Amino acid sequence: MASGHNQSKRDVLWKRYWAITLDHSCGLCEPIMWHLALRRDYGAMVTLANTFDAPGRMSDPFSKIGLCYRADRGGYEYAAQHLAMEAFNNRDLKGYRYWLRRASRFGDPEVMRQLKRFETRLPHGVAGDIGRRRPYRSDE
Repeated sequence: MASGHNQSKRDVLWKRYWAITLDHSCGLCEPIMWHLALRRDYGAMVTLANTFDAPGRMSDPFSKIGLCYRADRGGYEYAAQHLAMEAFNNRDLKGYRYWLRRASRFGDPEVMRQLKRFETRLPHGVAGDIGRRRPYRSDE
């Protein structure tokens, strides 16, 4: 995998990213995410993908879906959840179920619950934009 030198450089870049985003330090965080994503840091790939507006195509390695897909192939456990939500928001319920199934392989209880229920209506705002919003339940 990565050597100790590369790991420490990656850690320094993540610390700088968090200092900029959380502590309001000077600097730009997007170039840091690009640097980490190009070095195949899967967490950075998904974080960078969340900054894009258009989903793009899975075959495009630098699109929102393409970055999440490559992170999922690399074993990042939250990438499949992002792809599932992207499929839901695009009204692709078959893709939504597929990516929920892929996300469930890591054993996250929330994903397992979503897959078991396979809810086609969700309480978040984007679901309302596509006509699939429901009110929050008492157990949420």
